[in-house]
Amino acid sequence: MASVSSDDVQRVFIQAILSRAIVSRNLAQILWEKSIDAVNAAKPELELRLPTGRDAWDEFVTKINRSLDSLDLEFRHLHDENSGTQMYALVNRKGDEIAQMATEYTAAEIAFFKAIVELIMLAPRHSFSVSSTAALREVSAIRPKTNMSKSQAEAVLGSFVAQKWLTKSKRGRYSLSTRSLLELSPYLKTTYPEELIECTICLEVRYAFKYHVPPFWKTARRGCTDTVLQTSDAAKIHVPPAGSIGQRITLTKLLFLSAKSQSQSQSQPQPKARRAQRTKKTNVVQDDIDIDEEEDAEPVKKEKAPARRTTPRITTN
Repeated sequence: MASVSSDDVQRVFIQAILSRAIVSRNLAQILWEKSIDAVNAAKPELELRLPTGRDAWDEFVTKINRSLDSLDLEFRHLHDENSGTQMYALVNRKGDEIAQMATEYTAAEIAFFKAIVELIMLAPRHSFSVSSTAALREVSAIRPKTNMSKSQAEAVLGSFVAQKWLTKSKRGRYSLSTRSLLELSPYLKTTYPEELIECTICLEVRYAFKYHVPPFWKTARRGCTDTVLQTSDAAKIHVPPAGSIGQRITLTKLLFLSAKSQSQSQSQPQPKARRAQRTKKTNVVQDDIDIDEEEDAEPVKKEKAPARRTTPRITTN
């Protein structure tokens, strides 16, 4: 029987993570504590204790990643798009497309998943979601043709959700889960470089809203935009309802003012005349921010299906 050591805490912890696929930071820390308890139970004389320092968790994650480095694996985190919760998962850094799913699904089911991913990433108006009806139609896009029935496709979709590869909203729309964004990040970056962008606030790479502020682009994820809108400067400004066109335009101007303010603070002092002129221009922009949603509303246009990209054929063995 192999001797039990303190290094077994990492092994027990990794096994616990693998059995759950993706966990929140709070659950990961609980699993860390339980792993220590399990090793102590196997060998009481070790008397291991859970570190309580402020950086203890980060140091443990660093230690985990150091041990996984030779396997091209990484214990990585990402904020959940909806809740803002910090989520952790083991990620394959090799990025051999969707090889991570090969042990769970057939080649036809993986091809079905990739077709759904394409619909989600190319969805109109940056909605990054697809209806169940549109998702089921993608069965016909699998090449070569498969005999997967509609009921079978529905069961596979349910499995994607159960295994946390996709999330399903109350309205029945599917979108990529945090697990997919974490584990399939190399594939998504390579296949959809324009859609998967970096949030300029937290620097996490994910799909996000795009805010066009000439002459540069600003991008931000939903959780970070909420933080921006809760700042003291934003509190003085009328903000239209969440998710509306008015809110997006307001946030665009807030990001513009924030970037402009940072640029001014880093620049050298200028003559009073030019400084007064710059302040006047800034005030004009601020006055223009107090907008109503009705003024920003655009005519509702019928959504068009995203243009399908040409991808290599996926064959089943």
